[in-house]
Amino acid sequence: MSMDSCRPIFVLGCPRSGTTLLQQMLHSHRRIAFPSETRFVHVAYEKRHGFGDLERAENRRALAEWITGGKDTKFPVLELDAAEVVEEIVQGPPTLGSALATVFRAYAREHGKPRWGDKRPSYFRRVPMLRRMFPDAQFVHLVRDGRDAVSSLMRMPWFKGDLYAAALTWREAVDIGGRLGARLGPDTFCELRYEDLVTDPEDALRRLCAFLGEEYDAQMTEAYRHARRTVPLERRWHLRTHEAVTTRQVGVWRERMADWEAELVEHVLARRLCHHGYEPAGTGRPATAHLARFHRLLAHRRRTRYVEAARERLARSREPNPVVSWLTGPVPLTGRPED
Repeated sequence: MSMDSCRPIFVLGCPRSGTTLLQQMLHSHRRIAFPSETRFVHVAYEKRHGFGDLERAENRRALAEWITGGKDTKFPVLELDAAEVVEEIVQGPPTLGSALATVFRAYAREHGKPRWGDKRPSYFRRVPMLRRMFPDAQFVHLVRDGRDAVSSLMRMPWFKGDLYAAALTWREAVDIGGRLGARLGPDTFCELRYEDLVTDPEDALRRLCAFLGEEYDAQMTEAYRHARRTVPLERRWHLRTHEAVTTRQVGVWRERMADWEAELVEHVLARRLCHHGYEPAGTGRPATAHLARFHRLLAHRRRTRYVEAARERLARSREPNPVVSWLTGPVPLTGRPED
C-alpha cells in the first residue's frame, strides 16, 4: 500500500450539489471513514490564537475539550469517547492540524479503516487553510448544474440568502474550483459532476477511486444502506440519501423557478454552465434591475474577500505554533471493522 493511498480526503462544492450523497458513498468504501459534517475544523482554525502555545499540555487539553465539547462543534456525530480523544490529543504532537487529525484518525480507527476524510460544501473557500494543516490532502469538488443547485438552495430552511446570493455562491464555487484544479494538479484535485454520479454511479466512482489511489468498492453504490443509519429524519433535505441513486433531481429547476429567476440565473452563469457541459435553455434576458442587483452583491463579496484575505495574512504572522499536522500515513487499526 502506497503512502498516497492514506492521504486525507476533503469533499467540497456549492451547497446542494450532492456532497452529502458523495460523503455517504465514500464512507461505504471498505478503507475510507467519512463522517457527517463535524463543523469544528474551520472554527478551530479561526480560534487557533485563543488556545495559545500548543507546546504546553494544558493548552492542548483546552483545545481538545473545546473540540469534543464546544457549542460550535458537532463532535457527537462521531460517536467517540470524548475523554479518550482528549487524552490522545494531549499526548499528541503540538500543532492544530495534529489535534484535528487525531480526531478523524480515532473515527477511522473505530470503523476499522486506515483512511479518513471530511465534507463541508464551504470548504471550497478554505482550501488554503486545509492545505496548511494537511499538505498531503486530496480534494474532490462536486459540481451540479447551477440552475438545479440554486433552485434547491432557495428551498432550504437554513439558507439565509436570496436568489442573487445563491447564484453567486455557485459561480464562486466553480470559479475557485477551476483555479484550484489548475494550481493543484490531477493528483491532488478532482472534479466530478453530480449528474454523472447519479446517471452512472459505478463509472463515476471508479474514476474517483482511481484518483484516490483506491480499488473500486461496489458497496459505494449502495450508500443508502449507511445513510439510513446515519442521516436523521429531521434533516428532511437529505432524506433522498436513504434511497437508491436516481436522476429524478436532474433538471428540477424548470418546475421550481419563476421565469424571471431562470432568466437571471442562466444569464449570470451562462459561460460557466457551458464550460461544465450544461446546455443553456435559451431563457430571455433578465431585467436590468435584476442584473444590477446581482452585480452589486458581486462587488460587495469581492470587497469582503479582500478584507478576509488581509486578516488571514495578519493572523498567520501571529501564530504561536505551526498548524501543519505531523500525523500522516495510515491509521493504526485497532477498532472494530465496518459493518
